Amino acid sequence: MSQFKKILLAYSGGLDTSAIIPWLKENYEGCEIIAFVGDVGQGDEELEGIEAKALASGAVKCIVADLKDEFVNDYVYPTLKTGAIYEGTYLLGTSMARPIIAKAMAEAALAEGAEAIAHGCTGKGNDQVRFEGAVAALAPQIAIIAPWRIWDMRSREDLLDYLAERNIATSASATKIYSRDANAFHISTEGGELESTWNEPSEQAWSWTVSPEQAPDKAETLSLTVVEGRITALDGVEMSPYNLLVELNDRAAKHGVGRVDIVENRLVGMKSRGCYETPGGTVMMAALRAIEELVLDKPTRAWRERVGAEFSHLVYDGRWFTPLCKALLASANAIAEDVSGEVVLKMYKGQVTAIQKSSPNSLYSEEFATFGEDEVYDQSHAEGFIRLYSLASRIKALNSLKK
Repeated sequence: MSQFKKILLAYSGGLDTSAIIPWLKENYEGCEIIAFVGDVGQGDEELEGIEAKALASGAVKCIVADLKDEFVNDYVYPTLKTGAIYEGTYLLGTSMARPIIAKAMAEAALAEGAEAIAHGCTGKGNDQVRFEGAVAALAPQIAIIAPWRIWDMRSREDLLDYLAERNIATSASATKIYSRDANAFHISTEGGELESTWNEPSEQAWSWTVSPEQAPDKAETLSLTVVEGRITALDGVEMSPYNLLVELNDRAAKHGVGRVDIVENRLVGMKSRGCYETPGGTVMMAALRAIEELVLDKPTRAWRERVGAEFSHLVYDGRWFTPLCKALLASANAIAEDVSGEVVLKMYKGQVTAIQKSSPNSLYSEEFATFGEDEVYDQSHAEGFIRLYSLASRIKALNSLKK
């Protein structure tokens, strides 16, 4: 294998990356391994002791980068503004975290003088594309090492045996059947009984939200302030995007809001099943769409939906650092200029519903919409509109009568 003096590893402290550190040292003799951890809000429990663990596995250094505020402000909020939902269900929690981690990794690799970046993504998944595509766009001079595409280990058991042979401690075990990924926006769970689409997820498949059946019998309401497509305040209290998301997560999770059991199309061609929990994000999305209902005219809303659909594939497919991303975000920002207002939402038994909404830019007029008597709408005008609107159909039908 090619020789590198320094390799920066995307490190999580999980089974895969714990094995990758000694594997890199054995296969790239004399190379220093720098572990890189991106803190995107996965939780203190996930990060506790992670530096010591990386060093004990053979790394010469462990960098823990606090990316939480940037993640929510510069990746989550812009994506919410576009309305992006992958395949109608997935709010892109894992997908959004990958570009910021890859960006921070590339910057750290350049600062540390590393010639290569290694990651623990498998050859079956989307993340390999997201990480490597981002590095290619930001630091193409840095080489990529993907052990899962090189080594001869093929299973969780192989990795456990590999670490045991080298007396490297790991908290993983053959009985931990789920694969989980967490950040401030969501938690994904895959594997175990979920690999059969006929199995209903057990409660062990959910780690954040309570089941709707066990949620409180009393609904909870909250108010969100929206300014140009960004949520700025909760119950009248202004908060940073990250802190607001954390608070919403806590309140919505108690009501079972944000659970999704999905079979999705991976970029590499196969389908996969996962249970995703996005409590606060689900509430945020409902609030933004509620204000859009008030302020966007029919063609603008249709265009926003097209932008959101395209952006969902862009994020999912790992194309954040592209000209198309800039173009779609520019369009979303332009549309969101009037998306401001107040929304009151009700959370109850797994559902969140906007029950009150107002905006200074609202196009809704009670005068025009009323079923009662009004002085602003002349209903006789509709006849001419309908005749012109249906003119092509009328001409086609008249032509058929001539035959």
